Amino acid sequence: MNNFSKKVIRVVSKISKGKTLTYKDVATRAGNPKAARAVGNILNKYYKDCVSNKKPTIPCHRVIRSDGQTGGYAKGEKEKRKLLQKERAIG
Repeated sequence: MNNFSKKVIRVVSKISKGKTLTYKDVATRAGNPKAARAVGNILNKYYKDCVSNKKPTIPCHRVIRSDGQTGGYAKGEKEKRKLLQKERAIG
């Protein structure tokens, strides 16, 4: 895992329940504001690795698009929306 990927995982792991960050916010906090698309790819790959290796996951469902849409999620956008509504992060 490269340095930027490690920073992305660190940023996302600190997102509190009921809060969200955009992919761009995460990219900026990880040191590369133009890498929002890369953030999504990193989170997808990391989640799949966690599941296949039975490691704890991070709250990647708390990362949303800049336009307020939920964006992608390994378990599907419907599941992501459900999780965010349960945490009262979205209406």
